[in-house]
Amino acid sequence: MSKPGLWTRDFINLTLINFFVAFNFYLLMVVIAGYSMDTFGASPSIAGLTTGIFVIGGMVSRLLLGRWIERIGRKKMLFWGLIFSITITLLYFAVNNIFFLIIVRFLHGASFGIIVTVITTIVTDIIPKNRLGEGLAYFALSTTIATAIAPFLSIVLNQHGGFNIILIVAAVAIALGIVNALLSTVNEIKLTEEQLTEMKGFKLSHFFEPKVIPIAIICMTSYICYSSIISFLAKFSEQIHVVDAASFFFLVLAIAALCSRPFIGKIFDSKGENVIMYSAILALSIGLVGVSQAHQGYSLLFAGAIFGLGLGAILPCCQAIYIKLIPQHRIAVGTATFFSFMDFGVGIGPFIFGLFIPLFDYRGMYMAAAILSTFCIFLYFLLHGRNRAVIK
Repeated sequence: MSKPGLWTRDFINLTLINFFVAFNFYLLMVVIAGYSMDTFGASPSIAGLTTGIFVIGGMVSRLLLGRWIERIGRKKMLFWGLIFSITITLLYFAVNNIFFLIIVRFLHGASFGIIVTVITTIVTDIIPKNRLGEGLAYFALSTTIATAIAPFLSIVLNQHGGFNIILIVAAVAIALGIVNALLSTVNEIKLTEEQLTEMKGFKLSHFFEPKVIPIAIICMTSYICYSSIISFLAKFSEQIHVVDAASFFFLVLAIAALCSRPFIGKIFDSKGENVIMYSAILALSIGLVGVSQAHQGYSLLFAGAIFGLGLGAILPCCQAIYIKLIPQHRIAVGTATFFSFMDFGVGIGPFIFGLFIPLFDYRGMYMAAAILSTFCIFLYFLLHGRNRAVIK
């Protein structure tokens, strides 16, 4: 018996949009802390805030707008989110002080948050249910590839062209996403009268899906650790004199994640999530220890490969877990809940780790991230793993 079709035109189209949006995000994410310090004299903690406020904006937009996706329409929300994103990307050209930069970063993050929430909601609806782990693993490859290409290109462009060139490339990426959105066919969900009545008034359940929160906490903690990499690796590499190697770090990270993806989804669908999650979080911890102890370029890249194996497995596995726990009409709210927690982790992480740097330097900061990641193993056991839930 043949498997239900996965690689449909719409699946490919939406995956491309996700790539372009993630590409825009990572182009700016890896250089914005250094840009704020070099251009506006920001302290490391404030520079971390300029990085993290982006994802705080994403978190806020998901919580406020997630409940409206099905009522307004998925395609409308996707299209106008992309228009808002390209407008804010161009607004960076007008930034002339750190306060203005923080505002623009927040608004940019708000556009990113709603776009990714809508895309994920749409994609989870078109993936065959018995191939959900596999489909989400492949869908997440678009983010992984963006993670590989965008930071590498951003560092190179920053060295040879400057911040404005990065902005132009970022705007072009969103423009391509708009084209793909116009060509996409989106299945809209018609809510029942009972479901519409349930959404009236003000209830906490309108903004959060309780069933998603335990696994969202795990992903949040993992991405707090990841934020130390995307925010401060460029500066750390300057300190230890391995800038050239650091420009390949995210490429190596993404290749490692790419190599693991064909197996992750299939193992999830057949064996359950625990075997993946315990191994992935451990790899994250080992990779962070390796970064903290790196003295040469090759050791930094080896640590990046181990880190990538872990990070590449965590997001699609966590997504597949929560999607199978909630009804279809709650997927948009559940997705908003999940990514809001993840956004909060990426947003608060740079600010927290920025406080560590003056006290313990970059190496001590990365060791702190490794300790937090190790703690996440026990956290996963308490919140989900001990139930040994093989979700079918």
